[in-house]
Amino acid sequence: MAGASTPAIRALTQAKAAHRVHSYAHDPRSDSYGAEAVDALAADLGVVAEQIFKTLVIELSTGGLAVAVLPVPRTLSLKAAAAALGAPKAAMADRAKAERTTGYVLGGISPLGQKRALPTVLDDSALRWDRILCSAGKRGLEIELAPADLIRLTSAVTASVLA
Repeated sequence: MAGASTPAIRALTQAKAAHRVHSYAHDPRSDSYGAEAVDALAADLGVVAEQIFKTLVIELSTGGLAVAVLPVPRTLSLKAAAAALGAPKAAMADRAKAERTTGYVLGGISPLGQKRALPTVLDDSALRWDRILCSAGKRGLEIELAPADLIRLTSAVTASVLA
């Protein structure tokens, strides 16, 4: 999508990380942003649902927010995510707090280019793929990139965080 720029896209461009931006028509009535992205992009791009990742903001029991990035069709294990980030427990973050801290709206939260970079855990299933997709920072906009670049640019740890 020429001309579309978000903090996430700018972060990739500034880091000279190879990436492609894909857009689709976001339906404001959709209540599952990840499923909408899978439906819109998987077949066209020749990827499977497990290559499209969602970004969830969690609150660690040690204080502060963090990000868990995992395949859209899968469910997050809060316990596994907390452990990977060195905390005893985690809970899903309050929507307003997540949006305020990242600078993105729910359904468009990217692990990249956040207003305040949060500790990040990437599900280790990402390492099976040469390319994955994640939010570009806006509903209806996805970034395709190598998992290694996502790890490098977010200082993410990788762990199995699936329930």
